[in-house]
Amino acid sequence: MDIVKNFRLTRLFDFYSGMLTDKQKLIFERYYFDDASLKEIADECNISRQAVRDSLLSAEKSLNELESKINLLSKFDSIEKLLDESNIDAKYKEKIMQVWEGK
Repeated sequence: MDIVKNFRLTRLFDFYSGMLTDKQKLIFERYYFDDASLKEIADECNISRQAVRDSLLSAEKSLNELESKINLLSKFDSIEKLLDESNIDAKYKEKIMQVWEGK
């Protein structure tokens, strides 16, 4: 298991999960967030283990393709880095991040 890859995928999921199907979201969440096995997910969803794997791979591909086109994660990381390196007061940094997050 590649921890760096998994961490990146879960971050991409935070940004782009709304673009996945409900089934892809469920399978992704169960696998990456709940640490469920492919067999456990297959049993819960009444589908084959291979169907779970295919759905997971499709979701991962979609997330990576969306990031390559839209670059939200990359932009977010750049903004965070700039804010960390700046001399802006912490409360203003927090307000900027709240605006980014739509709050």
